Amino acid sequence: METKTSIGKVVIAGGTGFIGSNLAQHLVDLGCEVVLLSRHIPEKRGSWAHAVWDGRTVGDWAHHLEGAAALVNLAGRTVDCIKTPDHCDEILRSRVEATLVLGEAVRGLKTSPPVWVQMATAHIYGDPPEAVCDEDSAFGFGLAPIVGKAWEAAFAEAVLPEMRQVILRTSFVLGAQGGAFPKMRMIACCGLGGRVGHGRQGISWLHIDDMTRLIVRAIVNDSMQGAYIASAPNPVSHTEFMRELRRGIGMPIGLPATELMVRFGAHWLLRTDPELVLYGRYCVSRRLEEEGYEFAFANIKDAMKDLCR
Repeated sequence: METKTSIGKVVIAGGTGFIGSNLAQHLVDLGCEVVLLSRHIPEKRGSWAHAVWDGRTVGDWAHHLEGAAALVNLAGRTVDCIKTPDHCDEILRSRVEATLVLGEAVRGLKTSPPVWVQMATAHIYGDPPEAVCDEDSAFGFGLAPIVGKAWEAAFAEAVLPEMRQVILRTSFVLGAQGGAFPKMRMIACCGLGGRVGHGRQGISWLHIDDMTRLIVRAIVNDSMQGAYIASAPNPVSHTEFMRELRRGIGMPIGLPATELMVRFGAHWLLRTDPELVLYGRYCVSRRLEEEGYEFAFANIKDAMKDLCR
């Protein structure tokens, strides 16, 4: 558990989203100075500074990096969308271009941040059927692995050799107030939270509190270096995930949905990619286990109890 400390200034690129906002509040509670880089300054601001950037070109925002204790890059367009060609292009470009321009910015500093924590995706391993992936597993094929590999390649090109480098290959982050979980909870509350497709597809998940703690650990723990899977140690099948969600909200029934039903409903009703639920992966972090990291929420039952309170 982190104690109140003076980490210093932390700059979070793409920090106004679900993960970034939670991280920013946590860092402020720890006594840190926090600056969020975002395309637009939100009307509802927290106890931190904002700087506008376009995620593509160096501007006045870059001076916030001077002498910062850490850079955290979360920038990237959401994947919770219909995968049109334009959306696919923006998903890739938003990640690669933001990472490269941060590298350009740190090269212009007198004193660069000593650590760069880089968001990445556990989807880089593809969708292997019921196989468990760790950091040493082979990468997959398809759009998401292509994006994941390009994202990490951009980071390798952008980061300075003297900076400590931490990559977090992040799974499905669960939070009561953000991300995709509230939409799933709403569907379950309507009695539609049953098995999707065959139901054996894996869900690698992580409670938002553990996501935040992992990023802070990456900032302050000098032993963290390289790529980690950011996922709870007990991935579950989609069937088990939805069963625990129904228990959490007290819904006794959950009607199943065939693949055809999901593809129709996701596209025409939810306006999202049906493959986000039709496919999946079982990921665990060998490295975090070896380093003795203790998750606040290691199993899905406890996570659902907390999220559905």
